[in-house]
Amino acid sequence: MMTRHFLRDDDLSPSEQAEVLDLALALKADRFSRRPLEGPQTAAVIFDKTSTRTRVSFAVGIADLGGVPLIIDSQSSQMGGKESIADTARVLERMVGAIIWRTYAQSGLEEMAEGTTVPVVNALSDDFHPCQILADLLTIREHKGQLAGLTMAYVGDAANNMAHSCLLGGVTAGMNVRIAGPLGYQPEPEYVADALALADTVGVDVWIGEDPIEAVTGADVVITDTWVSMGQEDEKAERISIFSEYQVTEELFGKANDQAIFLHCLPAYRGFEVAAGVIDGPQSVVWDEAENRLHAQKALLTWLLDQQ
Repeated sequence: MMTRHFLRDDDLSPSEQAEVLDLALALKADRFSRRPLEGPQTAAVIFDKTSTRTRVSFAVGIADLGGVPLIIDSQSSQMGGKESIADTARVLERMVGAIIWRTYAQSGLEEMAEGTTVPVVNALSDDFHPCQILADLLTIREHKGQLAGLTMAYVGDAANNMAHSCLLGGVTAGMNVRIAGPLGYQPEPEYVADALALADTVGVDVWIGEDPIEAVTGADVVITDTWVSMGQEDEKAERISIFSEYQVTEELFGKANDQAIFLHCLPAYRGFEVAAGVIDGPQSVVWDEAENRLHAQKALLTWLLDQQ
């Protein structure tokens, strides 16, 4: 059987994504009910970038599933320097049950997946943040009771990995997706085309534009992300100026549905991409969202290992 990987949101079909979310709810209700890594097997968790939620949620999740997390900081390994990704993949597959990698280039993940027979999971890349969107969808489902037919609005830096994953993951879940960002900071055309093609199949709408009010008005879910991602620190002043009109203020959030919820993948910078009154307000579910990284990722790993 061909090994299944999770490198981008649409690596799961709509029905498969629903299976993973169903399993996440079950595992959240009964935390130790599935132990696919019993033995224990080891799962490699590789970090090219710093992390809090990703590191903790995968380490705890792998242990919950009966396994041992092997945390590897790439700077202290041979990866990308003395040894190729393909060779690293061939070595790791003989010792571990899964490979989870938080990295930069999407192409590196693709090379890793091509070179191994164990599941590879994208724990964040420059192009996608698919595990985060699984957690977001789990959180929305918990608070709204469903996903299909709801409208998700993402506002801010729309050229980043979160915007791309909102597009593909949201559409896969049967949600209408609106993305607002300034000209020059909008999603990659390739991923927009993929989302539009999937939207036609699923029967939902995709809107991409510059107006944050148009994006948020009537939305059921409002999402934003930091304006200054890792590696963009030198552009901070410029980016704050560019995105200043895209802050999720109480006024902007008030344009959404009365029962709308607010999501942010964290870390958040109050007074920049979001007002304190929104992220700390009664309709913010960011702490549920953060916890759900654990449950969604456990479900994903279990599902992938079941396909082996």
